[in-house]
Amino acid sequence: MSKESVRLVIWRHGQTDWNIENRFQGHSDIPLNSVGHYQAEHAAKILEAMGATRIIASDLIRAQQTAEKLSALTGLPVETDARLRETNGGNWEGKTGLENRANDSARFIGWISGDDGPAGEIGERRSEVALRAEAAAQDALQSAEGTVVFVTHGGTARCLLGKLLGLNFADWSSLGGLSNAQWSVLEYSKYLNRWTLSEHNAGSIPEPVFGNEAVN
Repeated sequence: MSKESVRLVIWRHGQTDWNIENRFQGHSDIPLNSVGHYQAEHAAKILEAMGATRIIASDLIRAQQTAEKLSALTGLPVETDARLRETNGGNWEGKTGLENRANDSARFIGWISGDDGPAGEIGERRSEVALRAEAAAQDALQSAEGTVVFVTHGGTARCLLGKLLGLNFADWSSLGGLSNAQWSVLEYSKYLNRWTLSEHNAGSIPEPVFGNEAVN
């Protein structure tokens, strides 16, 4: 299957109570709250209009509940891939940002600044998250066509975007985060022979880019 026939949508899950409380979720299996369900339902209507052909979600409940909103509209099954999970946060999971700054200041600030240390001392490195998420995407591309929607998490989304776009690790932090239930869109350019970022932190149907090849 040609990459040029595939559009990748990387969709972050809807809001959870831990998002509001600024708690590190990681692998902790936290469900959507009422706002998160509303966000996912609203986003699903737009993604349906984009012609989703496949839905692949993290196995964590917040991603599954988000994906189910799109599945209900499209009739597509939700495929599950644990490689799309959020970063394992180790000792930071369940704690607020303030708590982690107080209890593990140097390590936490370094991680927030974009270094590749293991999260929460015993958790995952960003490079490890990127490798597993990229492997999930590459496996999906072997038999994909049309608009493939990956339902994942904020940290994993950034790692996957950085990896697929071929950015140097130090530049991954230049990608802004995804808001809850927002998404990014990647399309493959035959001219550049690589993935390009056509939408980021979006919540609407992409508009065509007119005049992209014009010389005046």
